[in-house]
Amino acid sequence: MRDHNYARPVRGGKRAALRAPRGLLLAGLLAAAPCCRAGIDHMVPYDDSGIWKRSNQEIVEYGLIAAEIGGALWEGGESRLGKTFWTSIDSSVAAGLTAQVMKVAFSRVRPRDSGPYPGDPNLWFKGHGNESFPSGEVTAVSSIITPFVLEYGHDHPGVYALELLPVYDAIARVKVQAHWQTDVLAGFVLGTGTAWLIHSSPNSPFILKIMPHGIYVGIGKNF
Repeated sequence: MRDHNYARPVRGGKRAALRAPRGLLLAGLLAAAPCCRAGIDHMVPYDDSGIWKRSNQEIVEYGLIAAEIGGALWEGGESRLGKTFWTSIDSSVAAGLTAQVMKVAFSRVRPRDSGPYPGDPNLWFKGHGNESFPSGEVTAVSSIITPFVLEYGHDHPGVYALELLPVYDAIARVKVQAHWQTDVLAGFVLGTGTAWLIHSSPNSPFILKIMPHGIYVGIGKNF
């Protein structure tokens, strides 16, 4: 995947490419909003065992965060792979901030706190630290892997397997009763849509531009 001195080509239909993810992002979030809830929310039996264990969920999330930061610092921004790592950082920061604002604004009660089984998925705007919507972890995982899927999926179809990570995380978060189904769907749309927008921008990656020259070149090259 490494391609030094790479400049991402400007593809045709850039405006159309930007309009499509904007529409997808808006439609997905509206579909999961309280006034347009899809009616699929229900509490599932609690399962914190095997691959669904909370510790395994954390390994996926924090492992991806460590990989994107480590890869970005090592590669710098002069290669195709390096630019993709930095785009991933842009995506995860932007999506994470947006998710946190939405969590506070919607203040939805998590399944495990919504009363006895089967719970009540209609508890929105309750304040007091209720932050179920959207899922921050699914948002993070989706926003980290999507730039790699967009950049390399056409050339290396095996990269599409990365999409299994947010799918796994979404199922796991529902199984431990931390999120409703629309929470994780909204997180997936938010993370993927944000990454798509940033990857489509001719000005990305953004955070890389404020980094010192040594970071831009990459730690790997300095050795």
